Amino acid sequence: MAIGRVTQSMMTQRSLGSLQTSLGRLAELQEHLSTGRVLNRPSDSPGDTTAAMRLRSSVADQQQYARNAEDGLGWLGQIDNTLTSMNGEVRRARDLGLQGINGSSGQAAREALAVEVDKIRESLLGSANTRYLDRPVFGGITAGNRAFDPTTGNFVGQSGAVNRTIGAGPPVDVQVDGQAVFGPDGDSLFTHLADLSAALRSGDATAMGNVVGVLNGDMNTITSTVSDVGTRYNRLEAAAQAATDAELSLTTSLSEIENTDLPKATVELQMQEVAYQAALASTARVLQPSLLEFLR
Repeated sequence: MAIGRVTQSMMTQRSLGSLQTSLGRLAELQEHLSTGRVLNRPSDSPGDTTAAMRLRSSVADQQQYARNAEDGLGWLGQIDNTLTSMNGEVRRARDLGLQGINGSSGQAAREALAVEVDKIRESLLGSANTRYLDRPVFGGITAGNRAFDPTTGNFVGQSGAVNRTIGAGPPVDVQVDGQAVFGPDGDSLFTHLADLSAALRSGDATAMGNVVGVLNGDMNTITSTVSDVGTRYNRLEAAAQAATDAELSLTTSLSEIENTDLPKATVELQMQEVAYQAALASTARVLQPSLLEFLR
């Protein structure tokens, strides 16, 4: 068997190559510790880089879902508070109508009741134009800042869904159609209040009784709408929490791929330093002494 000849030059080249490899590994560990990341460029690990990009995209999606849900909660929370307050005012107007039906009420008393009903109508029209982020919550997709005319009470918005995407499922409509909850033009809550005011002033007990019955139906509609809003609100709350939990899970997975395990990297760095120092010492013995060292 032929045995290859090992020369001093070969030993020197191999020793220097090993030193370079050891030094490169040392520099890599130092970079991981200084940046806190094991992925500093795509070439560090193409496979992990691809996985990290996908995870980042998923994290961005979950963050957007959470923002959408929070925005929807703002809309529905505003609507819920407004409708609850309005229902109390409608109940007060109905009670005023019941007082007016009492035949013992004089003209002056009925006039006072009518004035209060007018004030309630004015207040309710203001509530019907409640805005969230400068958009009327009962105005659908209108580009204007009002859902109802403050004088006539007619609907001036534009019906349509204001959807918020909160996950992989169907979006959630975060608005309430003003005409659906308050009634169409000419037969709306505001028309009923105007009719009640006129009936109080005229002293027509039959007309008052009819309007009181209609107002009971208006309150039932508002109550049903509040219940529906509450259902949607709960769904958005659950979606917001789910998006936050998913973001946390994805961020943890991303951290495991991208970030440095500091205790492990510190130990590896110390071991690599020891190995590099040992390599330097052994290489110094392998390399041929210089003439100056020989003369010593």
